[in-house]
Amino acid sequence: MRKIIIYFFLILLAIFFIPVIFSKEFYKEEKITSSSAEENSAEQNNTQLSEYNYNNYTTIRLLHNKTNEIEEVNLDEYLCNVVSAEMPANFEMEALKAQALVARTYTIYKISNGSKHEGADICDSSNCCQAWISKDDRFAKWEEAKREENWNKIVSAVNSTVGKIIMYEGKPINAFFHSNSGGKTEMPINVWGGSGYPYLQVVETAGENSYTQYQSEVVLSKEELVSKMKEKYSDFEINFEDKDSIQITEFTDSNRVRTLKIGNKNISGVEARSIFSLKSTNFLVNLEENNIRFEVIGYGHGVGMSQTGADALAKQGKTYEEIIKHFYIGVDIVNI
Repeated sequence: MRKIIIYFFLILLAIFFIPVIFSKEFYKEEKITSSSAEENSAEQNNTQLSEYNYNNYTTIRLLHNKTNEIEEVNLDEYLCNVVSAEMPANFEMEALKAQALVARTYTIYKISNGSKHEGADICDSSNCCQAWISKDDRFAKWEEAKREENWNKIVSAVNSTVGKIIMYEGKPINAFFHSNSGGKTEMPINVWGGSGYPYLQVVETAGENSYTQYQSEVVLSKEELVSKMKEKYSDFEINFEDKDSIQITEFTDSNRVRTLKIGNKNISGVEARSIFSLKSTNFLVNLEENNIRFEVIGYGHGVGMSQTGADALAKQGKTYEEIIKHFYIGVDIVNI
């Protein structure tokens, strides 16, 4: 009878513990499987991030003006060459990110609105489209000890904005940019005429006066001024004895010269900038005893994002998104 009780007790123990043992093993196996699934999912997400699909914008056709050759290049690789040509690598990272975003948007705007280059989407000239420099040529201009660091910084800036462009009312903007606004940007209508763009307004930016591009001057002899004007206007005449023979007659809202009277001619500030090789249309002119002195503020046409302004804002703690929305009014930053 005692043996029967012992056997009965052992059977009860077995019935109780066997399911527990198996359930623990099952729990371990389930946990390992779940962990592996999470790792696989993370790997897939990382792959998707590193292989962003631009759909129609994976590659672009780049015209090299010097050789007249057209090269097909990856969009973001192209942007690394653009950013390294357009902005100093020692600028703040957020400024470089803003430049990368502006350059990508400008490129896609050009593609979307039809290129003026037959067989190519864009060219490598800053006078026509936007600047571009090969990696080898860029390295040759940098101090050897800084080359890899500079390039990696630019690549990081481009990758940090991957897939993003600037849009206004659902369309890519014409993302103009320039070197230094002199404290205020300009409206495009005052530079190129037309009706302008609603997202390109006059905005102020503090801190640009600390950059070398902020201030410059051009001094011309009276003979040089006459010669330059006669190249454009053969009937040009001026009497330097008249103290009002050179006079600014109108300014734009951003304090740039709209119109200028020189002798018997009234010309625009934009035209004066071209004739006298001034860095911007934000200038004052002084008639001296033997010379004419142009005192210039800023560098470039002044429309859109100021590059030194972007760097100044980044130094103040602004993100690249905030920088973009400072210079382009009412825009959205979206994935394409």
